Amino acid sequence: LPTHAGSSLEPEEHSMEPPAVPEEEMPLTATSGPAGCQLFGYVGIEAVLDQMKIKTMKTGFEFNIMVVGQSGLGKSTMVNTLFKSKVSRKASQPGQEERIPKTVQLQSITHVIEEKGVKMKLTVTDTPGFGDQINNENCWDPIIKYINEQYERYLREEILITRKRKIPDTRVHGCVYFVPPTGHWLRPLDLEFMRRLSKIVNVVPVIAKADTLTLEERAEFKQRIQEDLKTHAISVYPQEDFDQDPDDRALNDRIREKIPFAVVGADQEHQVNGKRVLGRKTKWGIIEVENPAHCEFPLLRDLLIRSHLQDLKDITHNVHYESYRVRRLNESNRP
Repeated sequence: LPTHAGSSLEPEEHSMEPPAVPEEEMPLTATSGPAGCQLFGYVGIEAVLDQMKIKTMKTGFEFNIMVVGQSGLGKSTMVNTLFKSKVSRKASQPGQEERIPKTVQLQSITHVIEEKGVKMKLTVTDTPGFGDQINNENCWDPIIKYINEQYERYLREEILITRKRKIPDTRVHGCVYFVPPTGHWLRPLDLEFMRRLSKIVNVVPVIAKADTLTLEERAEFKQRIQEDLKTHAISVYPQEDFDQDPDDRALNDRIREKIPFAVVGADQEHQVNGKRVLGRKTKWGIIEVENPAHCEFPLLRDLLIRSHLQDLKDITHNVHYESYRVRRLNESNRP
């Protein structure tokens, strides 16, 4: 009986409440919608962006890049050109340049770069002599092993009971693959490498030393590479599957039309029209590295640093690392 009495009283209570509640709630629900709730004064929500900026500037952030290609394609010079500092394996003083080993012997060098108060811990992983051997069978194994080792190191830190507030991130966020400027098709070695590596890391192919090709040869070579990648279903960065909204898709479609970037690297300055510019001095003039009319290095720099750096890190964490993590945990849970 008490339950029936209570249930018989509930409709009467609910029937008495609605006149009082909607009078105060209706204005909020009426103004709420896709544009959000209408505010009657300044609250300060936008200050969250300033807080995030201040916190990021204090703690800094990490960015790990890998360069892969044959010896003599200008990998070290390109990295120095990207960050406008000596961050490659080359010695800082001329005449003391390290001897480049001919074996696939991965080397990582970490630098802290600061610009306008923003600190970036940059790690450059070089693969000297990739593809230089007579027998290049399975020459990509050390590179795959290194990338997976960084995922494993991060996973071990993440699954600890008492883990660090900020786990050191050594995962490779982007791999720049240097294609030799042959002017023909992609070699089977290039195709096999990008096919295997594109599944575990963000691969950005570039045509190295593009100043050795004429403009017509460069355009034809780029078109052939795009056809090869499409024929063999190789998904290089930025991947079409990960475009979040129409604006991202439109921007990335314009980038995909330009990939692979025809780049020229230089770490020496020259005087051009009263200005100091990075470039390569030839018998016919100076090739300006940062001039879009001369090469596509500015497009590569904008992709890696100015527009897609955070996206490279997000895809590494949410896609590549996540797939590795799922696979490893499934293996450990098997009887």
